[in-house]
Amino acid sequence: MSVEIKVPALGESVTSATIARWMKQAGDAVAADEPLVELETDKVTVEVPAPVAGVLEAIVAADGTEVEVGALLGTIAETAAAATTVSAEAKAAVGDPAASAAAALERASARPPLPAAAKLMADAGLKPEAVTGTGKGGQITKGDVLKVIEGGGAAPAKPAAAPAPKPAPAAKAPAPGERRVERVKMTRLRATIARRLKEAQTTAAILTTFNEIDMSAVMALRAKYRDAFEKRHGVRLGFMGFFVKACVAALKEFPNVNAFVEGEEIIQHHYMDIGIAVSGPTGLVVPVLRNAETLSMAEIEAAIAAFGRKARDGQLTLEEMSGGTFSITNGGVFGSLLSTPILNPPQSAILGMHKIEERPVAIGGKVEVRPMMYVALSYDHRIIDGREAVGTLVRVKETVEDPERLLLEV
Repeated sequence: MSVEIKVPALGESVTSATIARWMKQAGDAVAADEPLVELETDKVTVEVPAPVAGVLEAIVAADGTEVEVGALLGTIAETAAAATTVSAEAKAAVGDPAASAAAALERASARPPLPAAAKLMADAGLKPEAVTGTGKGGQITKGDVLKVIEGGGAAPAKPAAAPAPKPAPAAKAPAPGERRVERVKMTRLRATIARRLKEAQTTAAILTTFNEIDMSAVMALRAKYRDAFEKRHGVRLGFMGFFVKACVAALKEFPNVNAFVEGEEIIQHHYMDIGIAVSGPTGLVVPVLRNAETLSMAEIEAAIAAFGRKARDGQLTLEEMSGGTFSITNGGVFGSLLSTPILNPPQSAILGMHKIEERPVAIGGKVEVRPMMYVALSYDHRIIDGREAVGTLVRVKETVEDPERLLLEV
């Protein structure tokens, strides 16, 4: 029996994706829920798992193909053992005691192990019936195999000697002075970023205002409470939490900075969904802190840490990156001293943070060396005038330089 593999729902307003790569080839055995194919959307990469165990019978859409939601990707020839397991499990679900026992037995013997578990079993000379699977649907996991081996259930067998691999042909070395050119297709995410950045420059009247912030007070506060904060909340106290809090205070005072332009109307938001730009394996992504005005410093830092981990692993969802009424980007983590950030449409403003650098500054008529950061606010001059833009940046500066303002809300 053939089971279809289809493009799943990809999130609100996302109707298509590009096939980034197939992880299996036609004829390969697959386990239920094993990742089969990677889809790339405008914002995230999504893995499509195998709906059943069996053999990948056919690949209908090849790498690089654009596919719609619900489109056929390929088919799996379901194995007889897997079909029997499904039947027994279905009976067990409606309360058949005999079927419950049968389903348990079949899960232990019929569900194929994961690739890592299969290799361990082969090396140890174990048969599937000798291992009780604790994974989904009775699937044998690596941990199940290790339990049997460590408990003396089987002695490791010597693996059969594999034939010596044929040497790969040597790559042709470029000739001295050769002027090589390589054409590399943009990923879907990179193409979307390029289109949106150009759209922002074309539609909005973008201006940027600058200021600098003395980071002494925040750095002293972090040094004093860093260990206690991490011990109590289980998350590090970073700089971004202070800037998010400072932006919340500024946006309350200047609501147009938190607004959108739509035709001849201004859409003002009475909540603050702040996008935090983070670097992922395929480009810059902007997950959103929902209702940032309601979050504590610990909640902000925990959410940002989670976004960073998910971005590195390519696990951010479309829902986590959709929306946003204002954005913050930190080029300082890459060493940027000063830049002019580009708006994230349809937002009307974005704050750019930069590298902290010790510089001589005049303090009370004397020159002192302080840790300073340049900050930039790019804004849409169609709805935000200079007074509002400068006022927003000054408010952020005042709050970060005197963090006690956050407690007193002044």
